[in-house]
Amino acid sequence: MSVKIIECPRDAMQGLSKFVQTEDKILYINKLIDVGFDFLDCVSFVSPKSVPQMRDSNKVITQLNSSSKTSFIAIVANLRGAQNAVLYPNISVVGFPFSVSSQFQLRNTNKSQEQSVQEVIAIKQELDKHNKEMVLYLSMCFGNPYKEDWSISLVLEWVKVFADLGIRVISLSDTVGIAKNKDIFEIFTILQKEYPAIEFGAHLHTRPHDWELKLEAAYTAGCRRFDGAMNGLGGCPFATDSLTGNLSTENLIHFLSKQGVKLDLNMDAFEEARMMATRILG
Repeated sequence: MSVKIIECPRDAMQGLSKFVQTEDKILYINKLIDVGFDFLDCVSFVSPKSVPQMRDSNKVITQLNSSSKTSFIAIVANLRGAQNAVLYPNISVVGFPFSVSSQFQLRNTNKSQEQSVQEVIAIKQELDKHNKEMVLYLSMCFGNPYKEDWSISLVLEWVKVFADLGIRVISLSDTVGIAKNKDIFEIFTILQKEYPAIEFGAHLHTRPHDWELKLEAAYTAGCRRFDGAMNGLGGCPFATDSLTGNLSTENLIHFLSKQGVKLDLNMDAFEEARMMATRILG
């Protein structure tokens, strides 16, 4: 099974307090396209009040270079966002965040879990009409910081809900970087066996000392779809630890290379993109 890398400039940028100029976003994302990632999570169609950094997504998406190798992902929080996303031919995948935590779901989308399930149904119907793929990001998959009940069985129950709705790509998120390696391994192992028709991805938020063990747990359990962000930028705004960010793409590529995985990436463009990320995003 080949490995898929999803580079996430949208996730890296969305929490920055200083607005990244539209022209800089376009230059940076186009350089990431040159690298040849499988997917770029690059824009979102959500409330500009909630995520002001992404208020120019409609301008950014129209200025991205076409690519035969890289597909574009847009994140939405409701049906209206999905209806906006399907207007752009170069968006092939639309993602929706759903949380195992009822509190986090309310904070993230201003809807309850029950309301959000209905939103997923409506969004999938809209995407099916336009031949767009849906990826469901299942957050708080590996623990809950809000003192709500959490268990592996609870995660499996929610996966079944979305599997029954026909969702075929589900990314499991360690939203605040509190996952235990054994839980990552166990959850991926169970899901790979129970749902062979579903592609499960790992969206890991990590700290400098624990990224490799978390990544190894997911990879050993059979996960072959990984999200990363250049320089490890981004992460959940509710994380209290400033060192908790996205899994850095540099570390991801280093790990996969050690496993003998052959990645068809333009590493010269990768290095240029990394320097751009440092200059533009900080």
